[in-house]
Amino acid sequence: MKKEQRLKKNEEFSAVFKKGHSMANRQFVLYILPKEGQTSFRLGLSVSKRVGNAVCRNRIKRLIRVVFQDLEGQLKTDCDYVVIARLPARDLGLKEVQSSLEHVMRKSKALRRSHTQRTKIINREDVRD
Repeated sequence: MKKEQRLKKNEEFSAVFKKGHSMANRQFVLYILPKEGQTSFRLGLSVSKRVGNAVCRNRIKRLIRVVFQDLEGQLKTDCDYVVIARLPARDLGLKEVQSSLEHVMRKSKALRRSHTQRTKIINREDVRD
C-alpha cells in the first residue's frame, strides 16, 4: 500500500471520527468519510495495546492492509477509511479478518459483494495466518 493511501496525522484521523459515519461488529469498527476529488481511498489503522504486544498488533494491521489491497477495486475511491481493531481480532486468521471486514463494509455500504474477489482472498497464500 502506497504512502499516499495511508492516514497518518492526528488531524486526519480526527476529521474521519468527527465527520464520518461508523459501523461495527465484534472484531472491527469501520469509520468512513467521503471526500470529494480524491483519486484513491486512504486507510488509517488503530490497534490498541490492549489487543496484544507489538508483534500481534503489527500482524493484525498487516492482515487488514492485505484485505483492503485485495478489495481495492470494490471500494469507493473517494473516501477515507479508519479501521479500529477490537480485542477479538487478535485470534483471527486472514480468512476470518477478510470475512469480518467484508461484513462491516457491506453494512456500511462501502463494498459491493463479489464472489470472484472473495475467492481471490481465500485462495491467497502469500500471507501467513
